[in-house]
Amino acid sequence: MSIYEFKLPDIGEGVVEGEIVKWLVKEGDLLKEDQPMVEVMTDKATVTIPSPKKGKVLKTHGKEGEIALVHHPLVTLELEGGAPAAASAVVVSNSNGHAAPVMREAPAGAKVLATPVTRRMASEHGLNLASIMGSGPQGRVTKADVEATLREGGVLAPGVMARAPMAPSAPLQSSQGDQRIALKGLRKKIAEKMVKAKFTAPHYTFVEEVDVTPLVDMRNRMNVALGEAGLPKISFLPFLCKALVGAFKQFPQVNANMDEATQELIVRGDIHIGIAASTDEGLTVPVVRHADRLTLKQLSEEILRLGNAARERKLKMEELTNGTFTITSLGQTGGLFATPIINHPEVAIMGVHRMRKRPVVNEKDEIVVRQMMYLSFSFDHRVIDGAVGADFAYAVIKTVSNPDLLMLEMA
Repeated sequence: MSIYEFKLPDIGEGVVEGEIVKWLVKEGDLLKEDQPMVEVMTDKATVTIPSPKKGKVLKTHGKEGEIALVHHPLVTLELEGGAPAAASAVVVSNSNGHAAPVMREAPAGAKVLATPVTRRMASEHGLNLASIMGSGPQGRVTKADVEATLREGGVLAPGVMARAPMAPSAPLQSSQGDQRIALKGLRKKIAEKMVKAKFTAPHYTFVEEVDVTPLVDMRNRMNVALGEAGLPKISFLPFLCKALVGAFKQFPQVNANMDEATQELIVRGDIHIGIAASTDEGLTVPVVRHADRLTLKQLSEEILRLGNAARERKLKMEELTNGTFTITSLGQTGGLFATPIINHPEVAIMGVHRMRKRPVVNEKDEIVVRQMMYLSFSFDHRVIDGAVGADFAYAVIKTVSNPDLLMLEMA
């Protein structure tokens, strides 16, 4: 027998922790390989983590509602046979006996670990990050650490004038008939991610209307043929994915991620398109991997599969990470258009809005009824200039309004 310590794997894209939502096993249980062990919620979605090996549960680390850190122990297993044991992570216990990250002060001259949001907040209040004890992984200074320092009076960098510490906001008083709804779970994670995205990336949005009459006609013809063959119908999303793929070939810098730590734009060689899906818990963004390699039919099947998995909370971690661009669709909800928030660290997102029949003036100055739709694109202005964003949008629109171009490209 040997002991195997399973640690929360690297989730990627700057995610360093997840909330333990529900334990599916208990100490003493005998597990099969790939048997679901625990549901963990990241800022992407709630995912189920399976057992990597066959064995007996000796210990589960963390209670439901607590935070599990990446690369920290999650489950300790007793394995059958002579499999080597994993190296144990160093964990410090706090006064309550729960696992807590090590707090340390950065050595002189060493780079202090902190997110750009934390650095900006410290700078705005004249704080020296090197003098703040970090409570995050590897001694990372968090926003909460900066807020705690401000409440205690602040630690100022040399030559910086002191500012008045921020007082904690007083809770709003409720009156009769009010209802308080706690911001927790996936909704809380969504809020944190949206604030980070909006605060970090300077957004601008480009909107244009599209005549999608030819696309509607093409899709209708395809769905008639698919129906006769007993196959599922295709939505409009696969066509939009294909239009994006063509535009990325002309503007590869839009299919990219922003590395905040190094301040570098990473132009991705792969095309992994996130498709926002509405669930009971909130908006989740599963990722269609290698969208450029899939046919319209394969794209339709994968989008449907990921959407169902999101609503059933069966998505795997790899289905939620490494996206390079996101589509968010309001479908038939209504409204002319919206200004979507970028799915950070991506640098662009496309909003798809309701199709409407309305009168338009054609090239012959005739009033005709056409299927019209708005597309909205939000970009990170640090790396995507206005002219580039507009040209990219029109490259997508050209294909959407002339879907025969898709057939020529796939021929």
